[in-house]
Amino acid sequence: MLNRTYDSQVCSIARTLEVLGERWTLLIVRDAMLGLHRFDEFQHSLGIARNVLTDRLKRLVEAGVLERIAYQQHPPRFEYRLTAVGLELCTPVVGLMHWGDRHLAGPEGLPRLTRHRTCGGQLHSELVCEECGATVDGTDLELPPGPGLRAHPDATAG
Repeated sequence: MLNRTYDSQVCSIARTLEVLGERWTLLIVRDAMLGLHRFDEFQHSLGIARNVLTDRLKRLVEAGVLERIAYQQHPPRFEYRLTAVGLELCTPVVGLMHWGDRHLAGPEGLPRLTRHRTCGGQLHSELVCEECGATVDGTDLELPPGPGLRAHPDATAG
């Protein structure tokens, strides 16, 4: 995880970075979204050192992003599945992927597509207003203080 904590900041982004802000962690979540579940699968996909992978999986389980499920008793073996909390990460992870697709894709094209499993339609990550249904971009985005920030008058981050 991060070498420093953001305890003094009342900010959901800083809190999220404490859980997901290390590159291997987000790639483990990506691989779990792709259907990998076992330690060896993650290690093979990522080329990550065993001790680093062990630490990242442990932290994701502690944070409630993954659950550790025994699939074999002798010797004990476990797999890692996204929890409901982990599945909610699909939206921001796909949003990061789409940003990378728009700005960093190679000349060969997109590395992966995002499709609706039920009908096959392409998916788009967007901010949509729950009131009027409009798609909102960064120029029309407002981030006013919420009740959690107002409870901390010395907070400088949002």
